[in-house]
This record gives sequence, C-alpha cells and structure tokens, in this order.
Amino acid sequence: MKQQVFSRDFTLVVIGQIISLFGNAILHFALPLYLLRETGSSALFGVVTACSFLPMVILSPVGGAVADRVNKRSMMAGLDFFTAGLILMYTLIWGLAPLVPVTVACLMLLYGIAGAYQPSVQASVPLLLPQESLNTGNAVINMVQTLANLLGPILGGILLSAWGLRPILWISILCFFASAVMELFIRIPHVKQPRASGVFSTVWADLRESAQYIRREKPVFLRVTLLLSAFNLILSAAMIVGIPVLVVNILKMSDASLGLTQGAMGLGGVLGGVLGGTLGNRLRPRHGAALLLICSGTLAVMGLILFPGIPPSLSYWTITVFSLLMMAAASLFSILLLSAIQLQVAPHLLGKVIACVQAAANCASPLGQAGYGVLFEHLPPCPILLGAALLSTVIGLRSAQIFSGAGPRRHAGVQQSVSICKQERFQTESSAVSPVCRDFFSGEKPAGFSPQAVEKV
Repeated sequence: MKQQVFSRDFTLVVIGQIISLFGNAILHFALPLYLLRETGSSALFGVVTACSFLPMVILSPVGGAVADRVNKRSMMAGLDFFTAGLILMYTLIWGLAPLVPVTVACLMLLYGIAGAYQPSVQASVPLLLPQESLNTGNAVINMVQTLANLLGPILGGILLSAWGLRPILWISILCFFASAVMELFIRIPHVKQPRASGVFSTVWADLRESAQYIRREKPVFLRVTLLLSAFNLILSAAMIVGIPVLVVNILKMSDASLGLTQGAMGLGGVLGGVLGGTLGNRLRPRHGAALLLICSGTLAVMGLILFPGIPPSLSYWTITVFSLLMMAAASLFSILLLSAIQLQVAPHLLGKVIACVQAAANCASPLGQAGYGVLFEHLPPCPILLGAALLSTVIGLRSAQIFSGAGPRRHAGVQQSVSICKQERFQTESSAVSPVCRDFFSGEKPAGFSPQAVEKV
C-alpha cells in the first residue's frame, strides 16, 4: 500500500523536530545576544559565533557517517537526551563561572550536536516517504525548522527582556527531554552494516569514501559545493553576524526587536517551505542561481537603507522585511538541492554524503563570521553590506552555468531499496534481512550530489 506523507513515523519525526528545534532556536538566539549585551563588542561576538559554528562544520560529516551505520531513531533520541543534560549542567554553573569561556563552550557543543543530529533526520526522509512525496516531505521538514526559527527568537526575545536568561534555559531542557522521549517510538528502516575495524577508523573510512564518491562520480557537484562555500563565506556569514550587530549595536533596538527580526526570518523560511511544497517536482536545480541572486539583492537593499541620515526605525523595518524575503529564497534553495541528493544517492551512503557536502559548503563560514565581527567593529555597516552583496551577486551569476548541469536523476537502486526496506520494516536488532536488501547495501554505489542550501541564519 502506498505510504502517505503524514504516516505515523514521519509524523513523529516532524513533531520531534518541532520540539527539539524550538529548544535549539531559543538557545541559539538568547546565548549569543546575552553575550553581546554583556560585552558590547562586535569583534568578540563575531569570533564567538565563528568558534561556536566550527564544531557543526566538523561534526556534520561524522554525524552523517554514524547515521548510516546506526539506527537513526537511536541517534536522534540519544543526542536530544545529551543536549538536555548539557543545558542542565550549564544552568547549574551559570553565574558561578566566567561568562565568556563557559558560554562559548556551551555554544560550541550545541552547534556540534546540531551538526551531528540533522543528517539523521535528512537521511530518514527518503526511507519514510515514497519518491513522489520527497519534495513535499522535505518542505515539511524545512517548514518545521524555519517555524522553530520563527517562534524561538520572538519568544526568546520576550523572555530575555522580561525575566532574563534562566527561564529560557529551563524551557530548552524540557524541550530536548520531551523530544528525545517521543523519538524513541519512531520506526525507521535500518540495516546494520558490518565493520571490520574500530568505530573511529570506520567513520574515517566512511568519510573518505563519501568525499571520493562526490569528487570522482560527478565533478560538477564538487564545483557547486565550492561555489556555495564562497557564498556562505560572503553572504551567510554577513547575515549571521550582521543582523544582531545592526539591530542591537547600530540601530539601538531592544532584545524583543531583534527577536522580531529573527522571527521574520523564520517566517520567510516557512513561506519558502510552503512554496516548496506547492511547487513540488517543478523545482529544479537550475532555479538555484536565481534564488542566490535574490538573496544577494535583498542584502544590497539592507546596505542601502543604512546610509547616514535615514531614521533608525525605517532602517530596522526594511532590514526585517528583506530578511524575510532572503530566508524565503534560501528555504526554496535548500528544498530543491536536498531533494536532488536524496534522489541520486543510495540509502547506505545518503547520510554521510549529505553531511560531507554540508560541511564542505559551510567550512568557510566561521572565517567569514570572525572577519565580519572585526569589520563591523571598525567600519560603517553600509559599505560592508554593499560589498558583500556585490561579491555574492558575482557568485550567483557564475552559478547559473554550474547549476544547469546538476539536474537530479534518481538512481534505480534507491527506489528498489526503499521499497523493499519499507515492506520489511527491519530494525537494527533484526536478524532476518532479505538477500535483496543485503545485496543492495553492499553493492555498487550510485552517482549523486547536492549541497545543503544556504546556511540557515
């Protein structure tokens, strides 16, 4: 029988994502803002943001490799339990230890966990959905992520302004614990893959295999990944550091105002997810260049509205509206490229391929974040944003040719494996795996691609 998009297991994944990502969203909003308010330094904020982001870049491929070898349900639940314990520990020592190093350490662990967590979610989607529902399913997952980014900053800004940081910490602990308990009941098809050596050597071999797979099978996709890395270095890093610095330090707005701006970005992601689900299979990788150019154009408008003499309130609302538009375009970009990789890569490679491409596309972003922190500390914001918009426009124009040759074509083995695995519903502990599934998971590796979108800001 044809599996529906909102099956029991897919619904549990979505609900678990809503709860867990909301906890992440309020923490990722509140902790850096608390640090910026306490220190007042744009340069320190940029460096801290960069240091926090590094573990996500490093651990994403590790998480992807592990996700392909363990039950994805167990990985998601285990990481949520660990995060709940981490924030509980931070809450207990908060105020008793030095602010900057403790907060930096907590943020680094949070981003690292997020990097290891998301490949499991993304790799589970094609195992729970039929091929024709992939774009719609990815749109739902994307909407959940962006909905958390919508509500998290708004509520986080209100809570931080009214009662400070401690209530946010306790709410996030409850979110992670509840999500972990719910994820224990998800049934995701899984075949335990044999390994001949230790865990770390196996993971390293998996990472090397996925990197070679991307480089040798489809060189065009490697060029796409490098192009996205440059785009994230210039535009995404400018948004991650620039939005809090502009709203708090330059425009002198409140915590609630910053929460509203970042909430608007989350709303833009929701709108992009709705469009992605509506457009479905009409989305193609060739549309990626246009979406990148839209992101560049919105950044240019934000730079122009910061000319001296323009009222701060007008600058603030313009930045808020165009941040929404940028995130709508970025969300569509994420959906179409994630669907492309899911259509072309076999399940036994999917998690680690997604994670490796994500890490490669985002590896330069921490450098950009640290650089923008220093730039905003010493230069006016207008030329910084206009320069970033110009460079990202050049990258977007260059991407048109590359994306034209990156159209998805589903490998035949993917559909065969997914169909069989969904019928058998085998789990990690299952001892009865059909020869067909066993042969597939040890068989030839298909060609594939797709970077994970413009980094969510």
